Amino acid sequence: MKTLRVGIASYEQMKARTLAIARGEYKPAAGEPKVWFRSAESFARVLSDRNRALLGIIAESTPESLARLAELTGRKKSNLSRTLKTMERYGFVKLSRGARGSVMPRVPYQRISLTLPLPKPGREGREAA
Repeated sequence: MKTLRVGIASYEQMKARTLAIARGEYKPAAGEPKVWFRSAESFARVLSDRNRALLGIIAESTPESLARLAELTGRKKSNLSRTLKTMERYGFVKLSRGARGSVMPRVPYQRISLTLPLPKPGREGREAA
């Protein structure tokens, strides 16, 4: 089963990690996240319940066009196009050109795994304690 691993890290953490990789000081392990979000909230916006359902419909029906996907979901093509382009940036879908230039969405993963770090003391969540 193919799984996309997703992580949460601040901009500063992602930058430091990327620079360490570029300098050869750090080699990511095989099981580490491939996609990064800056917050759990941004992850939740992209993979809302509605958008996860959309991924399921795409995986199951393999629509030949956005028009067909719009029929299956009841969503407008313009809304689907915007949503799918965002999801494509994170690797959740792949968009390819079909017959007559139609856009064919595909879901390359069966699972998405989120690595969510706990906040450090003195930061978010301290008031709740």
